[in-house]
Amino acid sequence: MASFRPAQAPFVAFKRAVSRRRFLAGAGVLMALPMLEAMTPAFAATPAAAAKPRRMLGICNNLGLVPDYFFPTGKGRDYRPSPYLQLLQAHRNDFSVFSGVSHPDVDGGHPADNCFLTAAPHPSSGGFRNTISLDQFMAERIGHLTRFPSMTLGVNCSRGARSLSWTAGGVMIPTEDRPSEVFRRMFMGGSEAEVAAHERRLQLGQSILDAVGDQAGELRRATGARDRDRIDQYFTSVRELEKRMQMAKEWERKPRPVATTSAPRDPASPKEYMDKVRLMYDMARLCFETDSSRAVTLMLDSVNTPVLDIDHEHTTTDGYHSLSHHGRSAKKLEQLKKIDGMHMTLLAGLMSDLKQAKEDGAPLLDRTMILYGSNLGNASTHVTTNLPTLLMGGGFRHGQHHVFDTVNNYPLPNLYVSMLQRMGIEADRFASSTGTLRGLELAG
Repeated sequence: MASFRPAQAPFVAFKRAVSRRRFLAGAGVLMALPMLEAMTPAFAATPAAAAKPRRMLGICNNLGLVPDYFFPTGKGRDYRPSPYLQLLQAHRNDFSVFSGVSHPDVDGGHPADNCFLTAAPHPSSGGFRNTISLDQFMAERIGHLTRFPSMTLGVNCSRGARSLSWTAGGVMIPTEDRPSEVFRRMFMGGSEAEVAAHERRLQLGQSILDAVGDQAGELRRATGARDRDRIDQYFTSVRELEKRMQMAKEWERKPRPVATTSAPRDPASPKEYMDKVRLMYDMARLCFETDSSRAVTLMLDSVNTPVLDIDHEHTTTDGYHSLSHHGRSAKKLEQLKKIDGMHMTLLAGLMSDLKQAKEDGAPLLDRTMILYGSNLGNASTHVTTNLPTLLMGGGFRHGQHHVFDTVNNYPLPNLYVSMLQRMGIEADRFASSTGTLRGLELAG
């Protein structure tokens, strides 16, 4: 199924017979439509639908990890684990660690978190406009296979300011930070009245597309051959979107999966940061177990996290952000080690849960790529190079430390290309990539 990309305007020379303002207003409505969650073709009979499903969970902790305790020594399969990686050693053959990777030209310190999955350069510059994120690139191509093309989750996110998910037009997709709401959408849906209202909104969208299509037809008759080719591409996009909207109506009436656990309680305070992380990992796992979506992102907004309860035994003396600017303070570093250690412990738990969950007799982890990393190589100095990066599961040959130049970094988007191809998506480039990631191989 062809993917829809927003029309770039203006793209033709307009004549008096056509109102440029009226046409662009219609196109503006169309540009927002592909990102509606409802637009998920429900029962697509494509070869990809019959293939083994592959999934991706992208996680960004925007204050990263203390590098001295994260990066291992040695390379390849003989590396010696760091204190943090020791906490993952039960899964050593299920993850890979990378050093010397970053996003070329992504600078600016904290604003770079919005570019973790886009690699758009210079996020703190004036007039910056983001580009499509890895999950949305996936959703455009395989999102029709599941109820939700993608899920965008967050923990303590500053709503409207931070997200890992961005549309092709550079528009932020807000995060959902309530586990109970994620659970409700997956398993409960809406009332009959809400479903009917949603269907009416879909029908309104259909009417708008009809109107814009009529305007485009009028425009086509008033243009030359080259412009007619471009408008034909536009028509193709409109027809594709119409099909997706129709299938979205079918999803509205399709029963949701049956929950095997009770709805979660939403932690009441940002202080319960680690509990929120654990619950969002649970929601991602349930999403994959029920095949509700195959592209999930999770922004851990540590910058927006105050004093926190680490493990119900230890509470920090300062906010997460302040601790990250440790200045080599032994007291701050000790607390950061506990925080980072809990992050690794929760990741180990997620891998264990995905191993125990089975799909067609195989561990769900084998079909689920988990990308864990940060936009900062060292939060204390705000550098955006040598990013701490882990890739878990997904059917790769793991158990290695992939070492690249820590001064002249290797492009992290190359890993994204490898992930896209593992999803069954034909892509040889993404953002600033130069190809697939060197040395990363598929499992036998």
